[in-house]
Amino acid sequence: MITSLPLYITVVFIITVLLTLALFIKAVNHKVIVAVISVAWLILTGALAYNGFYKDTNRLPPNFLLAIAPAPLAIALLFATKSGRGFIDNINLRSITILNVVRIPVELVLYWLSVNKAVPELMTFTGSNFDIFSGLTAPAMYFVCFKGKFVIKPKILLVWNFICLALLLNVVVRGILSAPLPFQKIAFSQPNIAVLYFPFVWLPCFIVMAVLLSHLTSIRRLLIQ
Repeated sequence: MITSLPLYITVVFIITVLLTLALFIKAVNHKVIVAVISVAWLILTGALAYNGFYKDTNRLPPNFLLAIAPAPLAIALLFATKSGRGFIDNINLRSITILNVVRIPVELVLYWLSVNKAVPELMTFTGSNFDIFSGLTAPAMYFVCFKGKFVIKPKILLVWNFICLALLLNVVVRGILSAPLPFQKIAFSQPNIAVLYFPFVWLPCFIVMAVLLSHLTSIRRLLIQ
């Protein structure tokens, strides 16, 4: 852990992780299986981060790759297989849309981490990260597209998902390129060190992946309907 951080930052972040987990489980079928896999992943990555496993940044490939690679591979497998696509096509669009509200507390945490010299300012809404737009507009999109009966306005929701996906990729790329890894390209004066520590490793390895899956799922569903 980063012992110099105010406790409220860690508390707010852990609550955000739990909210993401709850909203994600609510959105999917096979809730027990998904819950078990998700909790096991959180425990594994959290334990490794707590014991400093990801702080070894000199190896090639870096240990941190083990935190971020499995989830994208799992998402790719879902889209590449028939059973995976069946799982995706049964995800509740209402729930997966409102899941994006977690991006509001995430952005607050990133700002607080920046103030405490744990991430660069370019990863915050005062820098080059505009992802808070996604969190702030998620309730509005939920209201506009799902008010009352399941009457969805596909074009509105599709455009919103593409915009929010682009905003997510923007901050993800900045986060990767500013991390103190062999391929760091930016923010050398203040690297993105927080993600190497417990509990903030859960941002790239869980929250970001849940949000990424929400957009890819929504886009697929809206394009094929």
